[in-house]
Amino acid sequence: MIPAHPREGGDEDPAAQHAGRTRTTRLREARLMARPQTYEITFTGQAGSTLRAAFADCQISIGSGTTTLRAELPDQAALTELIARITGLGLEVVDVHLATRSGQ
Repeated sequence: MIPAHPREGGDEDPAAQHAGRTRTTRLREARLMARPQTYEITFTGQAGSTLRAAFADCQISIGSGTTTLRAELPDQAALTELIARITGLGLEVVDVHLATRSGQ
């Protein structure tokens, strides 16, 4: 007797489908359980009042010819979005790093 073959277009093995859902679920849970991280992003130029308003969701420090934003972000996707906001304004990012927290 010939074993049943999947229909053309591929119905996956139910066990493989279950394994895929499990792997996806674990990844999603890992992201949800990850603690937010604090990042500092420095760009050239000194932020004036308009630019400060654009980043009201961040702590802002003005240096000598630079501005540094400090933000607690839930994941790297949020970090990427914040960097895109900065570069979208034509600003040059010169440093991005994970801020050191006291007690760590």
